[in-house]
Amino acid sequence: MHALHKLLLFQVLTSLGQNDGSRIIKGAIAPDDTYEFLVSLQKNEKHLCGGFLISEDFVLTAAHCSSEEPDRVVVGTHKLLNVGDENVRYIEKRYKHGSYYQVSGGYDIMLLKLTRKVAGNKKQIIALPSSNIHIQEKKTCHVAGWGKTETRGGVVDRLMVVDVSVINLNTCSESWVQWGGIPSNVICAGGYPSDKGFCQGDSGGPLVCDGIAVGVVSFNYNRTCDYPTKPNVYTEISKYLGWINNIIN
Repeated sequence: MHALHKLLLFQVLTSLGQNDGSRIIKGAIAPDDTYEFLVSLQKNEKHLCGGFLISEDFVLTAAHCSSEEPDRVVVGTHKLLNVGDENVRYIEKRYKHGSYYQVSGGYDIMLLKLTRKVAGNKKQIIALPSSNIHIQEKKTCHVAGWGKTETRGGVVDRLMVVDVSVINLNTCSESWVQWGGIPSNVICAGGYPSDKGFCQGDSGGPLVCDGIAVGVVSFNYNRTCDYPTKPNVYTEISKYLGWINNIIN
């Protein structure tokens, strides 16, 4: 990727992890018995990013969320204003992918080891894909998060979810060509040409297809959530299974 393109893309995308709330665009309130694996990464009791439980004591999220230095995760609730001690787990260690340096370079993936296990039902842990999974173009998947439901709107307390359609990678790359294209090992879904998807602060949450976490929210085109001009981009989890297993096992 051309160095100038890298710089421009970094400038466009760096606000994704900023502390201005997560946003799900054109979504709906998630039913209480769904998305129990989703967690809120927080600092000073304020939501920074999403993440999701892949075991009783490991959360998968985006590497760029580490820039905000989250110190705890909130589990087991859809309402961030209704958090008790039983919902809080602190972060023992962060495992950011060693090749990550900024979102435009890819490798936007991180594991968080919790100080205490999350004891609950199996619905609080989401399955990961096989290494040979193929996500078909136009497949309908889902993404969820907390916060604003429009670019200039106010934050919300309830978890929101929206369905998004998987986009052809060549089409996605062409949409991003003026910013140097997209990194390798990603999935594109939502955003342009639809009006549904994620926005700043939803970083780290899962792209869920058929009940499996196949992607991690990575980046979009900065602050055009209501009227997106480029597809949303996710880190493709199946490309990092070896890295994940080496850490959690």
